[in-house]
Amino acid sequence: MRRRQFLTASALSVPLITTGTAEAAPKLATGAEQLAQDGWRKLKGRKVGVLTNPTGILKDQTHIVDSMVAHGAKPTAVFGPEHGFRGTAQAGGSEGDYQDPRTGIPVYDAYGANTTKLQAMFTKAGIDTVVFDIADVGARFYTYIWSMYTAMQAAPNLDFIVLDRPNPIGGKANGPQLDPAYATGVGLKPIVQQHGMTVGELARFYVGEFDLTTRLDVVNVKGWRRNRLDTGLPWVPPSPNMPTQDTALVYPGTCLFEGTVLSEGRGTTRPFETVGAPGIDWRWAESLNALNLKGVRFRETYFAPTFNKFQGKTCGGVTLHVTDPHEFDAIKAAVAMLITAKSLYPSVFAWRPDNWIDKLSGSDRLRKMIDARAPLNEIIGAWRQELQQFRRTRLPYLRYR
Repeated sequence: MRRRQFLTASALSVPLITTGTAEAAPKLATGAEQLAQDGWRKLKGRKVGVLTNPTGILKDQTHIVDSMVAHGAKPTAVFGPEHGFRGTAQAGGSEGDYQDPRTGIPVYDAYGANTTKLQAMFTKAGIDTVVFDIADVGARFYTYIWSMYTAMQAAPNLDFIVLDRPNPIGGKANGPQLDPAYATGVGLKPIVQQHGMTVGELARFYVGEFDLTTRLDVVNVKGWRRNRLDTGLPWVPPSPNMPTQDTALVYPGTCLFEGTVLSEGRGTTRPFETVGAPGIDWRWAESLNALNLKGVRFRETYFAPTFNKFQGKTCGGVTLHVTDPHEFDAIKAAVAMLITAKSLYPSVFAWRPDNWIDKLSGSDRLRKMIDARAPLNEIIGAWRQELQQFRRTRLPYLRYR
């Protein structure tokens, strides 16, 4: 209780930032930018291990590891998450252990490592401080936030510094909460599908709600507010199939199509914005647009993925065009897509045989309700109570208004 009381008091002491206009938005500085401006003095004299990927950059697009080296604060080790430190691996892959040719720093493959294995890596590297700097996209099933959680678990006797970055899809929480019985690498703990938090806020949430003993230090972003999408920061794809911020906007919903036999657009230039399969036609877009969902229009489209599902085969489907990101509900749109695809194309639509949809949505509820032909609003309403509770629970950990 004392920890919660402290966190609550800290949250309430944060000054309220009014919405204002885009022109009036304060200048934004990430946690990394602030430390770099000070010559990384905070890290000098420490044996630092950095958990990062290509998104760990400064405003001049220099990577933080390269900047640390240039300022005499060379890390002892780097730890690469899914896709790797320099980002060469596809989904579900990593780069392995190697020596970074640019800096000579040893790089450890942390993707998929459990707490025990990661703790052994930290010990072998001889570090006393972990620095985390990876851009998240705000969805429970994006693995970087669980790489951070596991690293925090593995570092009870180390200093753990999170260099915070904005949530590129804003600060609104949405969707169903994970049932712990369905915990996997795409969701280890009960948070909602679109958590609406920064990685720094999540780190505080982990400590406060999941009883981690991490010696946590978060360098907050300056100038960010929860409804701010126009950060002015360069977009670096946090993974190979997240090419733009538009992709991130739809991802908390359309990633659910990974749990179906339909293509989620991997192997196209617009992954997760383009969804379909052979045998799907114009009727899907017409049915979806007839629902008049806020902030989005669906365009009939045809595509042939260059890899992944239906490689080289012509698929029919839809492309999502977000017309108002503040009104758009990615999860509601995706559920509507699932319902209509199953209804219109019963011989095409199917869940993946391993019921991966349950791991993505956090339970078997979504799959069973869609199979039972429950209407859209009933499905969305099924998680209203748990979503409201999550919003209340996260309040003490929020640092931006």
